[in-house]
Amino acid sequence: MFRYYLDLLEIDFFLFLAFAGAVTAALLLGIAFHEFCHALSASYLGDDTARRLGRVSLNPLVHLDPFGTLLLFFAGFGWGKPVPVNAYALRNGPRTGMAIVAAAGPVSNLAVATLLALPIRLGITPWHNPFLISPFAVDAWGFNDYFGLFLSAGVLLNCILAVFNFLPLAPLDGFRVWVGLLPEELARPIAQTERYGILILMGLFFIGPAIGIDFFGRVVRPLVEGLATGLTGV
Repeated sequence: MFRYYLDLLEIDFFLFLAFAGAVTAALLLGIAFHEFCHALSASYLGDDTARRLGRVSLNPLVHLDPFGTLLLFFAGFGWGKPVPVNAYALRNGPRTGMAIVAAAGPVSNLAVATLLALPIRLGITPWHNPFLISPFAVDAWGFNDYFGLFLSAGVLLNCILAVFNFLPLAPLDGFRVWVGLLPEELARPIAQTERYGILILMGLFFIGPAIGIDFFGRVVRPLVEGLATGLTGV
């Protein structure tokens, strides 16, 4: 990610500012709202643990994990500070209750992406994929193009957060969602991967591409692009 920032800086300074600003705003808003929705849903379902710890808040500072945030900017992946939840205090029961609390995070990212996509869908501002910018195109750009880039980056990043977090691997939200909502005979194999989830995830990130298994390029990326296309109408 950091190398991409430098590439944009060589193309156009205002392009770099627009993209860096969009990434910063999208990640801060996306992560803070994501964790806030976890905390709010847990509180609504009867567990006041997050509320007592001040996590039912839209203040990004209470939700950002310093190291996880740095990795998001420089490595392209990372995490926020997990919201503590007492599953047995949830009125829907530990399985269903935790599934609802877990789903609230990625659903919130879908909501943010939908909101940011609205001006693009209505034709008010153009769509500019921040990862497919031509160095020649920006010469004729005006304010609306940079604003479109800002919104487009926000849409893409929140779509990435939503799709990625729905993957059925611990410690991602999707693990709790699928384990909680699927019939027990289907949920059991997923539940058994919990202790290995982070190893599987790291393997897909770092080892997979080296041995020709591009899971994120072949599975996650098409889902993100399809979702972004559906939201923006582009």
